[in-house]
Amino acid sequence: ERQLTGKVELMKSDIAPGKEKIGKILSQNSPVLILMDEVLEYITKASGIKVGETNLGSQTLAFIQELCETVASIDKAFLVLTLPSSILEHYDENAERAFEKLLKITGRMEEIYAPVADEEIVHVIRKRLFENIDEQEVKKVVDEFIEHARKEGLLTNDELNGYRERFKNSYPFKPEVIDILYKRWGSFPTFQRTRGVLRLLSLVIHDSLNKDSPFIRLSDFNLSNDEIRRELIKHIGQEYDSVISQDIISPDSGSKKVDEDIGSAYKSYQLGTAVSTAIFMMSFSGKGEQGCSIKEVKLSVITPDFNSTIIDTAINKLREKLFYLSDDGLYFTNKPNLNRIIVNREENIRADEILQEERILIEKGISKTFLKPYLYPKFSRDVPDNQELKLVILNKEKPNNDILENSGDNPRVYRNTLIFLCIDENGKEELHSYLRKLLALRSIEKDAKLKLTEEQKKTIQNKIKELEEIKFQKLRNCYRRIYLPSKDGFKEKDMGISTNFGKLDLSKEVYDYLKSEGVILEKLAPLALVNKYLAGNTYVDIRKLYDSLLSTPGEIMLASKDVLIECIKQGVKTGSFALGYLKGDKIECKYFKEEPVINLIENEIIVKSDLCEQKEISIEKPIEELAPSPLPPEREEEKEYFSSIQLELKVPVGGLSKVANILNFLQTKFSNHDIKVIISVSNGKLDVKDFEDKIREALNQAKIQILKEEKN
Repeated sequence: ERQLTGKVELMKSDIAPGKEKIGKILSQNSPVLILMDEVLEYITKASGIKVGETNLGSQTLAFIQELCETVASIDKAFLVLTLPSSILEHYDENAERAFEKLLKITGRMEEIYAPVADEEIVHVIRKRLFENIDEQEVKKVVDEFIEHARKEGLLTNDELNGYRERFKNSYPFKPEVIDILYKRWGSFPTFQRTRGVLRLLSLVIHDSLNKDSPFIRLSDFNLSNDEIRRELIKHIGQEYDSVISQDIISPDSGSKKVDEDIGSAYKSYQLGTAVSTAIFMMSFSGKGEQGCSIKEVKLSVITPDFNSTIIDTAINKLREKLFYLSDDGLYFTNKPNLNRIIVNREENIRADEILQEERILIEKGISKTFLKPYLYPKFSRDVPDNQELKLVILNKEKPNNDILENSGDNPRVYRNTLIFLCIDENGKEELHSYLRKLLALRSIEKDAKLKLTEEQKKTIQNKIKELEEIKFQKLRNCYRRIYLPSKDGFKEKDMGISTNFGKLDLSKEVYDYLKSEGVILEKLAPLALVNKYLAGNTYVDIRKLYDSLLSTPGEIMLASKDVLIECIKQGVKTGSFALGYLKGDKIECKYFKEEPVINLIENEIIVKSDLCEQKEISIEKPIEELAPSPLPPEREEEKEYFSSIQLELKVPVGGLSKVANILNFLQTKFSNHDIKVIISVSNGKLDVKDFEDKIREALNQAKIQILKEEKN
């Protein structure tokens, strides 16, 4: 009344006036426009002022009802009344009730206008946050990104122009930044769409001031910034504070691990953190809308500096390392995913369970065909003292002398029949980590209380299958260090990393390796016996020779006594030496240049060939005991040598293990090694995850450098 007439006469009372008084004033002073702002705030405060039996807030509500009805009945009267669009501004329960009454009062005759339309928000944001923007620079940056996105297949020809215009209007923000904040986060009742977006973006701008970035992406929302994080968490729940910490921002989070693992060329982009941040920002909506597509992630993360295919790699790695990234899509939840369940279950696997599984795996992965195995002997008496070759498997880095020197309470005689297989420390850590995960997965598969989805059950089954396929390789890479008896105790040999992904036999692996190294012989040349033993002696006792090979540390190892027997047979038939018997002080030549019968009995001897013209030979002096020194290399004639070798091989499928054996052998002969491998495969397909997990990861673990990489 005062604003319209300059005085207050009809409305002096604290009680709300009726329609007659209001109508009289408005009619006499029309046309009239009434603007009422912050109405709810006024009513909330006025509710604390008593007016008779009621309060000023209730009287104000009554006045507004009368005013609305009166204005509706007068031709030249107009009322504009502002109400909040979100619960955040309703203050308390009393304010909520007042708000509901206001909506009911105005609802019958209202016409609602949004102060900022969806298509206007980008202009409002730029106007409020920036004084001026260089449009020429905007065009340059936007055009560069659009061209890159087109080449990467992220925008179709139909989408290019529309996205270009949206980006120009929203710059320096990517269009999806505004869309996600305004439409998804803005759908939360607690999020003020315009004010909330402006406040959040102002924080992001301030955080990005010193960063060299051509534009601001969803992935640039620094969740380590406490203000930015709090601004988001207050709408989705405090439990997401720990989710962000564990999966995205803490130094040991999965995202930070992916930052390091993704490759040195991309390390500066921190793609693990960038991708997980973008996914997080697209994970929430007040309307229940969750998640995003890989294409949306790529658009939210890439810059013209790198190709979008690396985003696929980052996503795959994040799926393996994050604990709260949903198993059903690209979005975060506050419930642990399979990764978290697996890690929790792994933490409950006991050390004795791992050791028991390790023993079971060894028992399944070893036979008695090649070498007689003795698994984890506690005492020297657990390994018999006999003539057969024995593989002593120890769960430690190197053997001690007890088993080598003793057999129970007696000194060990056949020391050169012992082959010790010990663990590689790095391989042990890898094997135990592998077994811990395998046992955890088996436990999860059997646990009906978890109530996994069918997709999660399938994932667990596939993970178990993948691990089962490499169990023998993990075992072999742990048990790879061989210790052989030598004059000074032990001689160490390393079998190296296995290239065999299938089932293997530890006994055969050791046997084949030692055979390739010339330690175990399946064939012995007669000339070796002549040069080593008969060169300075008239004869050699065969049984003593055999016992010497078995008992002298550092001697060659014969696959069996048949190797020696066949060598002697061949030598006798070819006339390299004769076979006879020692009778007192006489030598009797029994076989020469004919098939002999060898019994390995006492006084059975091999004799120099030039002495066998006579059947009996007098011995002028005793033959000295055999000197326990290694036999010379097997050869029939003088060797020729290569000082360097270069081979280019075409290897058939299944032939790589042979190549590995050859390489191991060559490394013992040459000090300089330059080994390069070219792998070329086609006419098939391999998904990106398998390439990263089964090929690149295996190469990284083996410290194998990729010199050139081409994929289509």
